[in-house]
Amino acid sequence: MTQTPQNTPTTARTVLVIGGSGKTGRRVAERLAARGHGVRIGSRSAPVPFDWNEPATWPAALAGVDAAYITYYPDLAFPGAVESVGALSRQAAELGVQRLVLLSGRGEEAAEAGERAVQDAGTQWTIVRCAWFNQNFNESFFLDPVLYGELALPTGDAVEPFVDADDIADVATAALTEDGHHGQVYELTGPRLLSYADVAAELSKATGREIRFSAVTVEEYREVLAQAGLPGEFADLFTMILDGRNAHLSDGVRRALGREPKDFADFAREAAATGVWNT
Repeated sequence: MTQTPQNTPTTARTVLVIGGSGKTGRRVAERLAARGHGVRIGSRSAPVPFDWNEPATWPAALAGVDAAYITYYPDLAFPGAVESVGALSRQAAELGVQRLVLLSGRGEEAAEAGERAVQDAGTQWTIVRCAWFNQNFNESFFLDPVLYGELALPTGDAVEPFVDADDIADVATAALTEDGHHGQVYELTGPRLLSYADVAAELSKATGREIRFSAVTVEEYREVLAQAGLPGEFADLFTMILDGRNAHLSDGVRRALGREPKDFADFAREAAATGVWNT
């Protein structure tokens, strides 16, 4: 479906934001609250706990909710994600949740089954299918390498259309609170393709110091992840960059919001101004 959303605000909703302290969830929760909607954070430490590994926590978290923003950690393509997302979506429909918005990944064939599970649940739905986040470099696993001054990654010369988490949150919030987004699959990218060498150059320009890119093998990077206590499956996600399946731009931000996405250079300049990359 490709019709242009009407961007018509709906009445105030109560929205469950799963992963409400994460990169996109936190931003979605802030935007919802600013619009006057009720926000229920879906996390193990929330007043009404939610735990993907404890299905017994789901009914209370979904009770009285009009819409839900679904994010799965560590990634929708990981083993067990499809089954959990499908079960949650069906339960949401049974409990009267009217609208589901799923955060997904571009080119992740395993994640597409999770998308179908949401689409088949019996509610209104929107899929927000994203490129890699700009904020991986200042809020997540690439922060330490930037501080160290070297991005040692198994990407070679492959390119990725990095997208900003603020753009993702704007699209998700619109889908949760406005009419016209049901049945849409929004593929979100930034406005240009960048190699990790290009990213290093942009970061160098923004920080005023040299950030290098060094190519390593997937196995070498898997060892780095293990030393950092992170799942080795993260290394497998780089295959989606290496084989070129995501080396193209999409118009999802423009279709959903009627504007262009943020460029990585603007993100880097704004992030550098916060001091997050000061050594």
